[in-house]
Amino acid sequence: MKKKLSAAFLLLVMCLQITAPAFASSHREAPMIADDPLADNTDVYAFRSPDDPTKITIIANYVPGQLPEAGPNYYHFGENIRYEIHIDNNIATKGDDIVYRFTFKRTNEDPTTFFNIRLGKENLKTTYMMERSMDGGKSFTAVVNNGVVPPTNIGPRSISSPVGLNAPSYNSLMEKAITTASTGEKVFCGPADDPFFVDLGGIFDLGDAPRASGKSVDALKCKNVSSIAIQVDIATLQKDHKSVCTNILDPNYVIGVWASASRQKIRILNEIKAADVKIDMKYDLVSNEGKWIQVSRLGMPLTNEAIIPVGYKDLWNALTPYDDLPTIATFGNYFYNPELALYMDDALFGGAVPAFKPLRVQKNSLGAFGFGDGQDGLFSLKGTSAVKGTALDDAIFGTLLLPAKASPRSVDLWPIFHTGVPNLAPYQLATGKPTGNPLAKGKPFINNFLPNGGDMLRLNMAVPPTPRDSKDFSSLGLIQAAVTGLTDPAYANTSVQNIPNMDGFPNGRRLEDDVTRIELQAVGGVVLAAIGLWYDDYKLGGSPLTPQLLNVLSYNTGVDKNDTTLRAHFPYVQTPWAGTHICDCGTAVGTHRVTMGSSSTVVYQGLAIGAPEVVATTSPNPFIGNNTVKYRLDAASKVRIEVFNETGNLVKVLLDKNLEPGIYTQNWNSIGMLKGVYFIHISKNGVTKQNLRVIKG
Repeated sequence: MKKKLSAAFLLLVMCLQITAPAFASSHREAPMIADDPLADNTDVYAFRSPDDPTKITIIANYVPGQLPEAGPNYYHFGENIRYEIHIDNNIATKGDDIVYRFTFKRTNEDPTTFFNIRLGKENLKTTYMMERSMDGGKSFTAVVNNGVVPPTNIGPRSISSPVGLNAPSYNSLMEKAITTASTGEKVFCGPADDPFFVDLGGIFDLGDAPRASGKSVDALKCKNVSSIAIQVDIATLQKDHKSVCTNILDPNYVIGVWASASRQKIRILNEIKAADVKIDMKYDLVSNEGKWIQVSRLGMPLTNEAIIPVGYKDLWNALTPYDDLPTIATFGNYFYNPELALYMDDALFGGAVPAFKPLRVQKNSLGAFGFGDGQDGLFSLKGTSAVKGTALDDAIFGTLLLPAKASPRSVDLWPIFHTGVPNLAPYQLATGKPTGNPLAKGKPFINNFLPNGGDMLRLNMAVPPTPRDSKDFSSLGLIQAAVTGLTDPAYANTSVQNIPNMDGFPNGRRLEDDVTRIELQAVGGVVLAAIGLWYDDYKLGGSPLTPQLLNVLSYNTGVDKNDTTLRAHFPYVQTPWAGTHICDCGTAVGTHRVTMGSSSTVVYQGLAIGAPEVVATTSPNPFIGNNTVKYRLDAASKVRIEVFNETGNLVKVLLDKNLEPGIYTQNWNSIGMLKGVYFIHISKNGVTKQNLRVIKG
């Protein structure tokens, strides 16, 4: 058996040298669409507008990896493509309820020049028509005609000089392009900075994210994308046309959002004979005919990129989310037993991807439930009194969320991507649940359950937006909200409360959300932990904030923010990079990268785990003989400092006494102790405040 495992491990390493999962949301995610970038969905965003909470903003981006200087034929929307934004708002109807369709046209204003812009004219100038369907795509009405697409941001001479467009600035062109549809929607179509961020170079280098060198680089830095943005009244999107709701768990305000691109079935290359050529005559070298066929789609980020295997990626792009559930036999297991989780399991291929070391899935949660590849998860409870009345009851949603043996992630990853999460046990925070009983009722958290489709962003429009300038705003979205709901005394009771960042991914998706990190943490089992299925190192009666949970929460891909700011108002995406911009592409980004030697000030940044009245660091790290813990205490308290080994066993108590406010140091003499990873646990008045991870060399 050991030889077989070793052989399998070596085979995996060889395979990884050929290919590795791409994490750029949906940039070039399937073989066929990679050859058709004009029709390639890159990202979809859906969020409650922070500056106007009566509206929802939806952004669909296309045409990946645009180099700003890529002239003279710059990137653009395709003329023979239907770009569509789809909304599902009613569980009782089949398929889409609202569709927005965009078609683009390009006009050559001056065919005598090779410049894209010259003397006030554009080549090629792009306009668009937006149509809206309120009957699921059966009929369409044009609500924007001759909408203006800003030109490519070629550079200051082309945009602002008298020999160019003589515009005050590129930003003025972008603002001028924002229009209002006849039905009230605010609309923008045009080039923009790509708001997504990821270290593709590190990911492709055998999963080196964060990079061992510490120099992670945003692969989309200084690159643009083609954005379609609409801002729509909540009353337009809500199935009964009701306006803003105050009940954050109201299921009637849940919408599903996805985007697509379609081309006509037949493409014809037209032959032109030299004898027929006449100057100033327009020639159609290509014509398109026949039925429109979907060639690209996107709902949840990273689905086709990192979950669907390469042999099925083109098929996935051709289907709609409403085909996902009927094809569960084809695609279901890739969510029930995701490939990425194999690299988070030391018994399988975890050693091949050392950067994923902090991400280790529960294989023996509460001593009874395993969520590793091929394990049964919660299936042993199927049909028992334990699940009666919960979302896992066959009489409720159990056939959907607890379908079969050997499908462990059907209870967390599957609903995140394919159904949304209902406000029923076990999908409530562990706050208020009896110890060791994740199926009990807990703190109501989120309700974005919409189970009549498959892969799409699901957003409960009743959840208020978290102000972007708030100290509580976090790019960790619902992960941060869950941590806050579990650890912050202000949200300790089990009544319904709006926790900051409940409007973040995967409840919709904001431009700032770090979706790569969130999804990798989710694959690592963090959602299971949030509802009380704690990690394997949890001891009954002890703190659930174990080293394994802290490892997952502190995991960082190395790139944790966009390369520029975002706008505070519609369309929120930022001005596209200019062709004359000099990008310091080799500069590392992601200053919050967590390494084995990180202090708590880095590990806990943005997580709100450590209460501010205790702030501690440890040095040196790694260390050999002595280690010093330095901490500040802002109030008189009983402080206990303990040392645990990597298996969670207590090995030493460094301090257990009452102290006055002040700054203290505590020495730890580790002579005689084994080399390895240790955790320094600090508690105040019996309440956990911080865990510091250190290495003894």
